[in-house]
Amino acid sequence: MGSATREALASSRSALSGSGATIDLATGESLFSAGRVVGASSQLLSALADPAASAAAKVTLVTAVFGNTVTPQALELLGSVVAERWSNHGDLLAGIEDLGLRATALSAPVEVSIGAELFSFGTAVSSDAELELALASKLGRPSAKAGLVEKLLADKVSGQTLAIVRHLVQQPRGRRIGELLRHAAAVVADQAGTSIATITSAGALAPAQLDRLTTSLSERYGRKLSINLVIDPAVLGGVRIQIGDDVIDGSIATRLADLRLQLAR
Repeated sequence: MGSATREALASSRSALSGSGATIDLATGESLFSAGRVVGASSQLLSALADPAASAAAKVTLVTAVFGNTVTPQALELLGSVVAERWSNHGDLLAGIEDLGLRATALSAPVEVSIGAELFSFGTAVSSDAELELALASKLGRPSAKAGLVEKLLADKVSGQTLAIVRHLVQQPRGRRIGELLRHAAAVVADQAGTSIATITSAGALAPAQLDRLTTSLSERYGRKLSINLVIDPAVLGGVRIQIGDDVIDGSIATRLADLRLQLAR
């Protein structure tokens, strides 16, 4: 990620947090929809990502294209995104998606856990090769993938999670479905001031053990953690923990693999 994109992301997120208005789901969905329109038009994308064009000109263009199709809040946020300088075209699309994810997260009721719903869906997809292919195939029409998501998730998850997954399968931007869901969950967690810790163990952890582990990790990383627990007998014992790019692997399977490597030298 280039320095221009880092600054643009920070400014766009500040615009969202500083809007002062209640964010509704329609605004998040509007941002997703606008991102797909921009991504589908190389001419529009080039114009909005052009570092030589003035911020005012790009905001005017966004207003002309989306003024009657997105919510007023989404239009204002889109203006803040395109007014920034991005390192490349792809980063601009990522910036619009990032804002859409955060706006959608802000629209969720307190009792809704988007992260948990995304994790559950990701687990279901990874265990079904046919479903994974249907959602990831480059030959499939985006509208057909969105329809499949609607069929699978309608009335089973929150409207926020449905909107996120529906968008992701329509505009994957070269990412696999598992990566898409993990990234979305991480952004949603970050918007709530938390990080996601995926803990893999051979069997279920006792509640007290899980609480101690969560408390220790939260103190180590300096923020609240949202826990995803994965049961995988292949680890044999111990636990494997992943938080962002950090991996703490204390599983017996890994220790045995390391030992075999040492003995083979």
